[in-house]
Amino acid sequence: MDYQKILHEIEIEVAPSLGQGAVADYIPILSEANAEDFAMSVVTVAGDRFHVGRAATPFSIQSISKVFTLLVALERDGDALWERVGREPSGTSFNSIVQLERENGVPRNPFINAGALVVTDALISRCADEDPRDFLLAMMRRLSQSARVRIDAKVAESEKIWGDRNRSLAYFMKSFGVLENRPEDILDTYFCQCALEMTTGELARAGLFLANDGVDPLTSEKVAAHDAVNRINALMLTCGHYDRSGDFAFRVGLPGKSGVGGGILAVAPGVCAVAAWSPGLNEAGNSLSGSLALELFSAKTGLNLF
Repeated sequence: MDYQKILHEIEIEVAPSLGQGAVADYIPILSEANAEDFAMSVVTVAGDRFHVGRAATPFSIQSISKVFTLLVALERDGDALWERVGREPSGTSFNSIVQLERENGVPRNPFINAGALVVTDALISRCADEDPRDFLLAMMRRLSQSARVRIDAKVAESEKIWGDRNRSLAYFMKSFGVLENRPEDILDTYFCQCALEMTTGELARAGLFLANDGVDPLTSEKVAAHDAVNRINALMLTCGHYDRSGDFAFRVGLPGKSGVGGGILAVAPGVCAVAAWSPGLNEAGNSLSGSLALELFSAKTGLNLF
């Protein structure tokens, strides 16, 4: 399959949509992004790499980081994790506190903010005396095979300054006994994980193990167990795009996870990982042009799972 030709076609077809979405501004530093930027990368299980657009430009992956912290939490807790966080689409805003009160402090899934805080709590417990931020950064550099990947200190600080809603979620869950560690420590780690900065090529490379049953096909590293990969991909498909997850599954038909930095990581099991980036967001907080690009990708390649 000529992935490079397909990516060039997609770049042309999404061009009219660039700039139409709204750049995230609830974290002020994210509002500096250019809504007309676009990049897309494919990394196949055979090791072939294809890029288009501003694929060398790093961006804040934000909630896409939740895919990788979930892997660590599942390794530590296994199915016991599901006693503290659910596996259902939320149907509400990604930072809603209303649902938590109705459901005794147990978040609906690991990809809304409350659920991600539970997962970050498990990451901290897993790291014991090791700094969980250093652990996560080292893991992302290893999976992406890129030493350039970093935590953007300015983004992390902006997250911290404007993170009152996340503080509310953390302390509320702590009152129900859902969290093991101090909310302040969980929040500091969470703000840093959301501030991870990567290119589309690095992000697709980091997610490649999800397309190959947990094994990095290029290094032969066993990154995750079969069951963990199945669960992560299933949750990406059903919960990876907030309250537009069903629409993404309907249109794209691939497991995917979005972030308000404009990135989306998607997985075609057995074939490739693909990352798209464009900072303009739709009403649900997903990249408008990135979602369209992935819809075109699954149609042109025939990789839609359905």
